[in-house]
Amino acid sequence: MAGLGIRQRTEALEREVLSPYAARAAESRGRQRPEPLCEIRTEFQRDRDRIIHSRAFRRLRGKTQVFLSPEGDHYRTRLTHTLEVAQIARTIAKALRLNEDLTEAIALAHDLGHPPFGHAGEAALDAVYPGGFRHNEQSLRVVDVLEGKRGLNLTWEVRDGILNHVGELRPATLEGQVGKLCDRIAYVNHDIDDALRAGVLSEADLPADLVAVLGDRYSARIHTMVRAVITASQDQPEIRMEEQVRQAMDRMRDFMFRRVYHGWNQKQAEEAKAKRLLRRLYEFYVNNEEQLLREYEGAADGDDVPRLALDYVAGMTDRYALHMYQRHFLPSPWGLEP
Repeated sequence: MAGLGIRQRTEALEREVLSPYAARAAESRGRQRPEPLCEIRTEFQRDRDRIIHSRAFRRLRGKTQVFLSPEGDHYRTRLTHTLEVAQIARTIAKALRLNEDLTEAIALAHDLGHPPFGHAGEAALDAVYPGGFRHNEQSLRVVDVLEGKRGLNLTWEVRDGILNHVGELRPATLEGQVGKLCDRIAYVNHDIDDALRAGVLSEADLPADLVAVLGDRYSARIHTMVRAVITASQDQPEIRMEEQVRQAMDRMRDFMFRRVYHGWNQKQAEEAKAKRLLRRLYEFYVNNEEQLLREYEGAADGDDVPRLALDYVAGMTDRYALHMYQRHFLPSPWGLEP
């Protein structure tokens, strides 16, 4: 490797060390707008850095994961969820000799378009916007258009992983498939942890047969799932999980939907309030274009008012959405004696 620059040495190491099924930065399909290469970083490393330094990434710290406005410092936010996904994904990528930089970039960006108040916020915006709202598509819009007004101009591989991390969609790279599976591994486990902390569940509530397979502690369950992915995917052209563990994970996820996501009455009541709040904000901005343009610094040129209103509301943190709702819909106190 004598005579090669820093980036070229990294690219040469990728060619020598990575799995035949891994994505290599030097073979990326490229960016929407061509750019000169960096002397130091590979293309996937540049993407990761752009994501971390974006405003949308910083706002994730103020967005709900599952528990709305939790009173406590240890509940997950959308940001800590994202960091846990990235950590688990890098562990698996390293073990499988996949491209860790690409894996991390996808994991860090997968929820950049998530609205405030978690999936309640997503459902609210999906109901009011004529074209519907899906957070994976909004995440891609953030990196393509909204961030910095021209977008982050990320590589095709990262953009593919962002768009295809939900539902039945399938990322084209193994790194994207790792990110998608680790999203589920992370939220199933940390949502159990948060539900136990909140007193919504007790250890005795967890199905005993699933605990026997997955483990009786948070760290043990993570280890079981990560090991099951590595074992089933080693030197394979797709990412899989050992069947017994996959079935147990899916059943635990179903249990969480019944008992926590959809089955906890207090959560449902608070989410109903959050949905009403976001619907009213969206409708207010659609009907008050001048106010929208005064407030929304990140407005993309050429979009119609409903699209601008959607982008603005979806980009808000929980606290900022509450603040703007108070400003536009609640009377301001006046005349109070000091």
